[in-house]
Amino acid sequence: MSDNVTLDMNYRFNERELTALKDYGEIKTHSAGDVLYEVGDANVDLLVLLSGALNVYLIEDGEERRVGWLEPGQFTGDVSMITGQRSLVRARMEEGGEVLHVSPASLQRLLVERSGLSDALVNAFIARRAWARSAGRASVVLVGRAFDQQAFSIRDLLTKHAVPHLWVEADADPKAQTILERLNLTLDDTPVLVTGASSTLVKPSLSDVSRDLGLDLLPDNACADVIVVGAGPAGLAASVYAASEGLSVVTLDATAPGGQAATSSKIENYLGFPSGISGRDLADRANIQAQKFGARLAAPATAEELTRADDGTYGINLADGRHVHGRAVVIASGAEYRDLPLDGIRQYRGRGIYYGATAMEAQLCTGSSVAIVGAGNSAGQGAVFLAENAKSVHVLYRRADIRETMSEYLVRRLEETENIHLHPEVEIAALNGDGERLRGLELKGPNGATGALDTPFLFMFIGAAPCTDWLPQSVARDDKGFLKTGGAIENVALVKAGWSLDRMPEIFETSWPRVYAVGDVRAGSVKRVASGVGEGSVVVQYIHRALAEKPA
Repeated sequence: MSDNVTLDMNYRFNERELTALKDYGEIKTHSAGDVLYEVGDANVDLLVLLSGALNVYLIEDGEERRVGWLEPGQFTGDVSMITGQRSLVRARMEEGGEVLHVSPASLQRLLVERSGLSDALVNAFIARRAWARSAGRASVVLVGRAFDQQAFSIRDLLTKHAVPHLWVEADADPKAQTILERLNLTLDDTPVLVTGASSTLVKPSLSDVSRDLGLDLLPDNACADVIVVGAGPAGLAASVYAASEGLSVVTLDATAPGGQAATSSKIENYLGFPSGISGRDLADRANIQAQKFGARLAAPATAEELTRADDGTYGINLADGRHVHGRAVVIASGAEYRDLPLDGIRQYRGRGIYYGATAMEAQLCTGSSVAIVGAGNSAGQGAVFLAENAKSVHVLYRRADIRETMSEYLVRRLEETENIHLHPEVEIAALNGDGERLRGLELKGPNGATGALDTPFLFMFIGAAPCTDWLPQSVARDDKGFLKTGGAIENVALVKAGWSLDRMPEIFETSWPRVYAVGDVRAGSVKRVASGVGEGSVVVQYIHRALAEKPA
């Protein structure tokens, strides 16, 4: 752990800062042994210790394990204080004393109003969550089989939401049997998610996990100035800028913050990060930033239908039955990787077939042969990252020259890495598996030549289809389904959509007034993280202008 991280984690407020903090909270006296909040509690206060001593505990295997202690001037909490996730620790007084309680609402106001205090808190929160994720200790434990699709989906959700957790592989770790016996469960009951000493979920759905951990706290019929659909780089940028400029924002995502960018192990050409940054880290920081300014994030929350009321406001119906209402909508739903038309492609998802190369997947394929399909930058980044752990990485693509679609710096990296092998003009003809796991690939090369590749891991990066099926047909699209905006929309499409304003659509506006499209979902957009962030930030000025107009 670096000195900077240690400093951030253990930040101590001085007397001047404590005086300022007291304007936002209430001082309470507590006795030794008082539990101030518990694992699983929601909406906990930020606690600033003024006198006495306070300890912080994880609950592992039903037992208390101290992971932190506070002295006067120090404070509790991590990013869950901003995101609204349930507490993952227990806070208990070791010695009686006074504690400043800052409620979630007051903390939100503090983060916006007091820059110096905000910086100290946010930096400490981020550092503590980073430490918790790397420490190998957590109150959240997931027990499951390595190649169970449901277990993989839960691990993926926890990882994308930056929830510190322990993965216990039921088929390989003796600890799994101990945990299951303590809970009176068997291997047939897995996956099992245990949170502290109070919550056990057996074969939970992703919605069950989300509710249990407080990943989605959006109430039914929530209202906002702006609804952002999609929390990739474009959607998060729109959320940050809209919320920071005083608009109320609800951001929805079908899985978790980050979008496809979050699957990039290292983005090396993003401005301001000369050493690169992982897509996951970039997404996590943007997510915290948006919620710091007051944006409300709901994920997983799948938009199922966009509706328009007579007064010109908009509604979005979610797949779980909830409804969200807003004056403007930013569609940043992006695109999803396509599948190859192969038998078994769905059967082996999470059992050998994956759509992102993150640390979780890299751990699975350590020492194995890996195949990657695709010739874009995401495929190149995934190959370089996986090559650090895999025995060999085979990059398969139909083109003769990978430089047609991949940045030169990545091509050179692939060519210079000994265990990466490029296979131009090659396609996958069939999948080989035993019904439980992928075992290998049958290949077809130039001039009909055939071959085989013995690998249990296949990563798909083969282009993307826009996520627009949930939108009405009158929202204009191009022939590939991407949303048209601004001057690209023909008059006939505006008539079909019922455009009623005296002006024409703005640069990012769709054929529906005050409904905008940014990022990968927009026709003609540059499919890069930086351009998505740019579109998401710029669109906010047009939203302000449109909201000042009379309703359409």
